[in-house]
Amino acid sequence: MTDASEHHDPSPSMADDTLTAAGATPALEARGVSKIFNGMTALDTVEFSVQPGSIHAVIGENGAGKSTLIKVLTGAYQPDAGEIRYLGSPVHFSRPSEAQDTGISTVYQEVNLIPKLSIAQNIYLGREPRTKLGLIDSRRMLREAKTLLDGFGLDLDVGADLDTLGLGVQQMVALARAVTIDANVIIMDEPTSSLERREVETLFGVARRLRDEGKAIVFVSHRLDELWELCDRVTVLRDGKLVHTGPIASLGRRELISHMLGREIEEVTRSGATSFGEPEHASADGDARESAILVATGLNVPGVLHNVDLAVRPGEVLGLAGLLGAGRSETVKAIYGALNTNAGEIRVDGKKTRRNSISAAMDSGIALLSEDRKSEGIIPELSVGENIILAVPKQVSTAGIVSRSKARKLADEYIERLHIKVSGPEQSVAELSGGNQQKVLIARWLATQPKVFLMDEPTRGIDVGAKAEVQELIDELAAAGYAVVLISSETEELVAGADRAVVLRDGRVDAELSGDQLTNQNLLAKLVGTGTIQEGDAA
Repeated sequence: MTDASEHHDPSPSMADDTLTAAGATPALEARGVSKIFNGMTALDTVEFSVQPGSIHAVIGENGAGKSTLIKVLTGAYQPDAGEIRYLGSPVHFSRPSEAQDTGISTVYQEVNLIPKLSIAQNIYLGREPRTKLGLIDSRRMLREAKTLLDGFGLDLDVGADLDTLGLGVQQMVALARAVTIDANVIIMDEPTSSLERREVETLFGVARRLRDEGKAIVFVSHRLDELWELCDRVTVLRDGKLVHTGPIASLGRRELISHMLGREIEEVTRSGATSFGEPEHASADGDARESAILVATGLNVPGVLHNVDLAVRPGEVLGLAGLLGAGRSETVKAIYGALNTNAGEIRVDGKKTRRNSISAAMDSGIALLSEDRKSEGIIPELSVGENIILAVPKQVSTAGIVSRSKARKLADEYIERLHIKVSGPEQSVAELSGGNQQKVLIARWLATQPKVFLMDEPTRGIDVGAKAEVQELIDELAAAGYAVVLISSETEELVAGADRAVVLRDGRVDAELSGDQLTNQNLLAKLVGTGTIQEGDAA
């Protein structure tokens, strides 16, 4: 493996002088911070500081404490020990709005805006420009929002509702809002997880500009190569403890991952095998396994999908590739009945399934793991156990009344099977890391005993260790005879995990790769619309 630090030369910044200046005052600092949930230590006397004019990465394996640290720094959680300092002075935030008012702005991984308000309204929410009479100056707000987003390289109708945009563009709007607050500290929690490469480059340009203006930026990402491309320093957390802080340029990729996982890189394997029984349709008959369990033909959504055909066999992982806007998520939502089609046919086990009906899809054995686990997956107000049993009320009920003992037994079973890190099924699912929340959702669908798993970006926004565990679960599902459709923006993930890959472009099936054809270079070539990429051109 080539050392990632050899590929990137961080651009010069005032951070070089600031970080070496004797007695420099951090913009934001955590001193001996601890946080405990239900007897489990999420942060253990963590020390952290970010200097003005620097971009400081915070990384760690799933459950390492990254999200908890951010929430403590911004007032979403209160520390059980230690203190937070802002510009050298102790501060106490009882809620995130207080941190924002003080000068700390956060761009979250899951877009935290209001879908039915316009783009401009979201950017200036609570800080709308006013006329001399104190009324909202809508024209000025639209004008200033347009100028701001033009600077981001986004040509958008700022009067349009936010929910008309894709997740990637919504993320850029969230960053634009953070910029307008004129904060001294900007925390970016997985800001690139939904962005295309050109959008990532735009975001990085904005981040560097803010850094050079003296802002302190905390950057959380699971895309390790981004750290060397953008960041000045890195802090590594593991099991709630600080294990490393220093310049990113002094670390190689292997060393960084070793810090994250607490063992030598050669020891890192995909472990934690579990056992799932075969789905009801599975058979020892080899001929039956060769026939497709899911067949979708002629799926059409005006302006979105155009005559899309897919077929997946039992025990097969079918990769669904394409750039943002190609129709990947729309295809699986159409199969699941969550996106209305005006033409097409869906069959499971040879039986025709009613289109445009989620209940019909579920009854036929189709499960959808959505890309957006915040708004379309977990129910944050419920416990881990309640989230797991949500789709199988009949399994845990007696005479129509939910049995606590049955619910507990089912939840405990899947917590153990999927190695979910949790104090117990009663713990709030909102307190779990992103990777463990994803496992809870997989557990929910496994409880329904599906035949087909549609997985939309199942490893998005989770760390190296959790990603390997989810990939292992996908392999095991296929080995048990389930049919899996896997969407991923990472071509390497599709090449490693899929038996075949279908490439979508503009809502149409553009190509299919399998066997020796399914390589990273060929897949990239199909995505960008060129011929076969030569070895020297792959980068």
